[in-house]
Amino acid sequence: MDFNFFMNDIVEQARNEAVAAGFQELRTPEDVEEAFKKSGTTLVLVNSVCGCAGGLARPAASHAVHYDKVPTQMVTVFAGQDKEATEKARSYFEGYPPSSPSFALMKDGKCMGMIERHEIEGSEPIEVVQKLQGLFEAYCEEV
Repeated sequence: MDFNFFMNDIVEQARNEAVAAGFQELRTPEDVEEAFKKSGTTLVLVNSVCGCAGGLARPAASHAVHYDKVPTQMVTVFAGQDKEATEKARSYFEGYPPSSPSFALMKDGKCMGMIERHEIEGSEPIEVVQKLQGLFEAYCEEV
């Protein structure tokens, strides 16, 4: 079996899961700048092909948005795939080291909080949902 074909399939599935959960893909640094310029709150998923992304982060994100307060927009960059876009997004996450999977909650272009890999990995899915909803509660508007 061709390893690249196998990896492309996994990457495509991970991308599709994020899009199906309501995230807009940002594949270039320009996409990131455009999205982060918008006013309001933005949930950023730093996606990845690791097990905690597929088993915890993406499913938690999908469930967390069923809440009274939600971000104005949801976007995703893909670590290891869309490297320049991911690097650009991470440049906004001041004070946080690179981490994937992870979530950042932006408000008017400023990082208000992050849920890093070490807070996702080894957690129960509901714990990640609760962490996301805690950020929504603190910074997002009621729908």
